[in-house]
Amino acid sequence: MADRLLTVQEVAEWLGTTVRFPRRLIEERRITFVKVGRHVRVPESAVAVFIEDNTVQPVAPLRPLRAVA
Repeated sequence: MADRLLTVQEVAEWLGTTVRFPRRLIEERRITFVKVGRHVRVPESAVAVFIEDNTVQPVAPLRPLRAVA
């Protein structure tokens, strides 16, 4: 089954941003998109991959934290 194609507005809502951010991602070719005539659509999987690739994992502290007495 093919991915659902999202509008720029739907991508912005999913990312919790304004439409300007996904438009910039598309312009800079940082996210996969599909041209449907003059319309631009983004596959759901491309948004999921973008989120996965840009997720920063926490790191363990270099030294143990001291308890304050």
